[in-house]
Amino acid sequence: MAELKKGNYAPIYLLMGEEGFYTDKISGYIAAHALGEAEREFNQTVVYGKDTEGSAVVSLCRRYPMMSQRQVVIVREAQALRGFDALGVYARQPLASTVLVICYKGKSLDKRSVIYKQLASCPGMVTLESTAPREYEMESWIRELFQARGSDIEPKAVQMMADHLGTDLQKIDNEVEKLFTRLPEGTREITAAHIEQNIGISKDFNNFELTRALSDRDMAKALMIADHFAADPKGNPLVVTISTLFNHFQRIVTLGIAKWENQKQGRPAMTGLSEQEIARMLKLPNPFFAREYITASANYPNAKAFAILGWLREFDMKSKGMNAGSAQDGELLRELILRIATL
Repeated sequence: MAELKKGNYAPIYLLMGEEGFYTDKISGYIAAHALGEAEREFNQTVVYGKDTEGSAVVSLCRRYPMMSQRQVVIVREAQALRGFDALGVYARQPLASTVLVICYKGKSLDKRSVIYKQLASCPGMVTLESTAPREYEMESWIRELFQARGSDIEPKAVQMMADHLGTDLQKIDNEVEKLFTRLPEGTREITAAHIEQNIGISKDFNNFELTRALSDRDMAKALMIADHFAADPKGNPLVVTISTLFNHFQRIVTLGIAKWENQKQGRPAMTGLSEQEIARMLKLPNPFFAREYITASANYPNAKAFAILGWLREFDMKSKGMNAGSAQDGELLRELILRIATL
């Protein structure tokens, strides 16, 4: 993107991988900026893989631009392109005045294949492979998204967004875009209240507050949150809550094992386990959250935490319709919390 903003365009872009967010972002930027508005009509072509074939794309790429220094050819859904191998042949001698953008979404080309090696042999060719993001990466990604806009976001607000929006980068980006259209211009600190008011995620009734209530063994608050979730199951899907709780108790177990290792060596349980070290070990977005896990680890020794992980697997199956009977999601969550409360 930095090179594109400087006006430096490569002859071929291969944008591939499971996550299509960056493929859309980069191809969209090229479509909007590589040519002036008057040039696009004659010099920009967008085709779809399922509707064309490789030889036709090569013919488009071999054309010379009309009253412009370059032309742009964008192949969307290139994974469905018939005769894809023709693009590898074109890559041996690409036209200097053509910018070819290959959007290969949902998967990646095999890097051992002949076609990939042919494309990669093109001087100046750019490849971007976007892997599917992992849940633990989302909090740092969200922070960076706000920082790119010149704003900071408080840890609780980050956690709310990560828990509620999952790993769908496009959905998160869309929500952030809407957020900034609603906030006063120049807002530099995004709070949980901003998220609640503009994205519709409750700052008091969300998965972040549920895990914190369980960490503190505040079961009255946990059950209150469960009742709120039951009233809006679409906005608070049980399968997401179970996943969040599973990750939470996995972290509790990880810290518990570290404490046990210290005790096994005859050292105090918390030796070497500063908030910074706990945050690093548990992949927390901020050392601030380490305090919660110190409390949770004391409240849930390993035997209890392992038992809860087993229950979470059981309720994960129930949330997907297996052996749940007629119980609704809200009833299942309440039953789970009551089990934890009596442990």
